[in-house]
Amino acid sequence: MAEIIVPELAESITEGTIAQWLKQPGETVEKGEFIVELETDKVNVEVISEEAGVVSELLAAEGDTVQVGQVIAIVGAGSGSPAAKPAAETKAPEAEKTVEAPKAAPVAVESTNEQDRTIASPAARKLAREKGINLSEISPVDPMGRVRVQDVAAHGSAPTPAKAAPAPVAVSKEDDGRTTREKMSRRRQTIATRLLEVKQSTAMLTTFNEIDMTNVMALRARKKDKFFDDHDVRLGFMSFFTKAVVAALKKYPYVNSQIDGTDIVKNNFYDIGIAVSTEGGLVVPIVRDADRKNFAEIEGNIGELAKKARDNKLALSDMSGGSFTITNGGVFGSLLSTPILNGTQVGILGMHTIQKRPIAVGNEVEIRPMMYVALSYDHRVIDGKDSVGFLKMVKELLENPEDLMLNS
Repeated sequence: MAEIIVPELAESITEGTIAQWLKQPGETVEKGEFIVELETDKVNVEVISEEAGVVSELLAAEGDTVQVGQVIAIVGAGSGSPAAKPAAETKAPEAEKTVEAPKAAPVAVESTNEQDRTIASPAARKLAREKGINLSEISPVDPMGRVRVQDVAAHGSAPTPAKAAPAPVAVSKEDDGRTTREKMSRRRQTIATRLLEVKQSTAMLTTFNEIDMTNVMALRARKKDKFFDDHDVRLGFMSFFTKAVVAALKKYPYVNSQIDGTDIVKNNFYDIGIAVSTEGGLVVPIVRDADRKNFAEIEGNIGELAKKARDNKLALSDMSGGSFTITNGGVFGSLLSTPILNGTQVGILGMHTIQKRPIAVGNEVEIRPMMYVALSYDHRVIDGKDSVGFLKMVKELLENPEDLMLNS
């Protein structure tokens, strides 16, 4: 017999949520095979079985919060071993009772089939067996029809009509489709908590500017085919913005810092976080040492990290230790926004959609592709002079992209 234990996840993570059981009771598992997927504050982690055998019991249900070191499942010996025989022997009398009651047998078989087809968490099935409740008779609250422990407990409690009086109102609201209740994922809860903490614990301000993207777009159009042939990666806008940000951070080092108690810690490295939207929420993987990378290396890193994010394969090391963040709401059509600071960082650059607008060029009015950019910053560290100067330098570099590429 082997216990499946929640492993050490990271120094700052002490618990996780059962996202999905990859094996169910009665199924065989090989040594080193994944048995459960855990969702943590930052990433999902798949846990392996250290022994081969048969899953005998799941001690936590999908959606349950579990602690590091907690036993969450038991893997027993193979189906042919003596350890597996008592379980089979205990089911024999039930089978004999079914044969002895021919009138009830068809109902029992039909009920079992319905129960097998019911979608339920392992803990809910276990509780239903203990209480002798048929899962198919339970009306789950989950709009997807999944039966959870709470549904079984509520069904088995058999409240009196007087106590159950308020229930029809709640059920009516669920049934008529006017509302749908959805539990936040652990990652979404963490995002919500941290964003609120940033708003409450920083003196955040945002300054804006706009960038004429004409020259960047023209240079990219000229270079993109050869760039792809040479490097097997596409030339996007993010590498231009990343290199411009690094150059501006070098000139304005307080934007590349953080607060530690009463100290300001200026970072002498340039690990740039690139915000990526996933189904589970926003994640910020890091392009390490962006100052030492060329355009192709940055584009390659961003592509790899974005794919890992979408496939839910990011490791904690992919997202820790960034010094500054870039977020691009423009991919969703955002024209203007005020991005919120990321963790302990004191600056974040927000990109937006490119929109053609009439712009004064000399004494003429021309239609140019323009992008609003926003720098949110912690005013406790960064004054207006540095924030405006930083954003102005990013603008100037992007409006002269040849210099940016030659100097990188």
